[in-house]
Amino acid sequence: MMHTEASSRSVTYHVRGDEGEWRVETDERAGMAYASKEAAFESAVAAASNAIRDGYDVVIVVPGASTTLLGDEDTGRGLDTSEGVPLSQLP
Repeated sequence: MMHTEASSRSVTYHVRGDEGEWRVETDERAGMAYASKEAAFESAVAAASNAIRDGYDVVIVVPGASTTLLGDEDTGRGLDTSEGVPLSQLP
């Protein structure tokens, strides 16, 4: 059995923006602009990997789509995009 202790240090990465200009924010500081949400997410994952290695608890928050691929408006029945969802609550 692996024993882990909760870290007193944590960092949250928020991917925010609009089409063509997405940014990764930490501690209310915005990083460089990315052309896509996916590129900003990849940057957040790379930064989070370094933070984990340094002993931080890490959360990455990425907003869901406001429309589906068919162009219908999101019903809001998906995940709450304002809060991270713990992995233990995912199916």
